[in-house]
Amino acid sequence: MPLLGLLYFINYLDRVNIGFAGPNGMNAELQMTATVFGLASGIFFVGYLLLEVPSNLALHRFGARRWITRILVSWGIVASIMAFAPNATVLIVLRFLLGVAEAGFFPGIILYLTFWFPAEYRARAVGWFMVAVPISTAVGSTVSALIISVGDGLFGLSGWRVMFLLEGIPAILLGIVTFFALTDRPEQASWLSEDERTWLSRRLAAESAEVEAGGHWPLRRALTAPRILVLAFVYFGVTYGLYALGFFLPTIVSGFEQQFGTKLGIVEKGLVTSVPYAVAAVGMVLWSRAADRAAARTDGGFLAGESGRRWWLALPMILGGIAIPIALYQSNPFWTMAAVTVCAVGTCSALPTFWPLPSQFLTGAAAAGGIALINSLGNLSGFVAPYVTGGLADLTGSQRAGLWVVGLVTILAAVLALVVGRTRHPSAVVHSSG
Repeated sequence: MPLLGLLYFINYLDRVNIGFAGPNGMNAELQMTATVFGLASGIFFVGYLLLEVPSNLALHRFGARRWITRILVSWGIVASIMAFAPNATVLIVLRFLLGVAEAGFFPGIILYLTFWFPAEYRARAVGWFMVAVPISTAVGSTVSALIISVGDGLFGLSGWRVMFLLEGIPAILLGIVTFFALTDRPEQASWLSEDERTWLSRRLAAESAEVEAGGHWPLRRALTAPRILVLAFVYFGVTYGLYALGFFLPTIVSGFEQQFGTKLGIVEKGLVTSVPYAVAAVGMVLWSRAADRAAARTDGGFLAGESGRRWWLALPMILGGIAIPIALYQSNPFWTMAAVTVCAVGTCSALPTFWPLPSQFLTGAAAAGGIALINSLGNLSGFVAPYVTGGLADLTGSQRAGLWVVGLVTILAAVLALVVGRTRHPSAVVHSSG
């Protein structure tokens, strides 16, 4: 788990560090408007969408160790090459290729965790893995700001270019580590005793058989069922706020000087940006642990049992959706950041409580394809959110309209989560839809 968390830390940093580059020299040097910046930020997810399902099926066939190594090395190379983009067009192309290279990493790890953790522990496992998201943004914002500030002129490059170059290298090095360190399945784990390997393998096999008994899902059905598409939109709503914040929070903080007269240096801006995510990291772990404990309860109540998982997903989404538009109506930067922090906590807490839902009825190749499809369609928010937010900022001269859209999309997705998460086995839902 520490290795997987470190991989996702680097992964997410390379995905969103363009948010730190934009207001710290990149937009000015490449003459990028807010709309073009949003396009460059979001085009990553188009490439991501195209290869997500094939990549996850390849991981299921060839094993996580080999396939994740391939992903790490290829994305690290592309991430570093971005340092040498001569104009906005080349940067946009490289961001697209970064998405192609990275496709399959996240759903591959989610699938991989189902090979190791019984359902009772799965939200906690996903929570410990995905805590890398807020930590990456919290630590990464400060590290990126330091590199941009201190590295300006290094190798004859602007600070933001040095940041891209240096932050791409760890992915390549960790790819080598992954090839030698990752174990594909419990039965291959020499670091477990024979009794431990046997117990875990039997426990997971029994759960898989139970899921199959509720209605077999072949791969084709997993890629076409309405329930999967609804879950994809729910995940779209979860990540919409995450990416809008990730790409535009540094710009919002930079605007404090004009809005409130608050003067901050590059590193100070990085530290302020990190605060919501530092708090969100703690909330994310505690919330996912509580969700797993509630799912194991059989004493009734709308939060208990597997059917209660939908509430553990929807409640933080509603909280985040209400908080984000409120942020830009505050009279001082402290209350603005307080509202942003509430949004970050809600959004990040919803992430690990979402992924146990599809694993309630998908196994094997269907799980590989279905999880990848949900993730790829849901992550279209990474294209839509920055592009729409940037476009509305250019159109209205304010970030408010874009963040109202964030709140509305998140709350709508929360309502759908309550509907789609009502049953453990969805065969009745699918058959009723024809």
